[in-house]
Amino acid sequence: MKNLKYLLAGTIFGFILIKAEVISWFRIQEMFRFQAFHMYGIIGSAIVVGMISILLIKKLKIKTISGEEIKIAPKEFTVGNIIGGLLFGLGWAMTGACPGPLYALIGSGLPIVIVTLLSAVLGTYVYGLLKNKLPH
Repeated sequence: MKNLKYLLAGTIFGFILIKAEVISWFRIQEMFRFQAFHMYGIIGSAIVVGMISILLIKKLKIKTISGEEIKIAPKEFTVGNIIGGLLFGLGWAMTGACPGPLYALIGSGLPIVIVTLLSAVLGTYVYGLLKNKLPH
């Protein structure tokens, strides 16, 4: 019962992803071929909303529902960010899905995406094994 709100939020998020066609393999291929603005518009909108949200959280010193201060740790830019971003983009282009929509794709009736999900889990496991040897 305690986690029901998270299940509901995830279900709503998945529904929005499906309706916005963000999980569509064709939309993702259009993006990587620079044939349509659809995905760039959605990603750009998410970035702007995120920037405004963080700005408001910091300026207004907004607290959590339980009254705790929201702390956003500063991020350091490294070569690892570029390498990780390229690997992420390569995987996204090859499979037509990033990690967020994988569950929505499986839930919308594409069981073959389980292979992509298992590959993502394997990639995360390998990253965990190699983490200390990679540039951060």
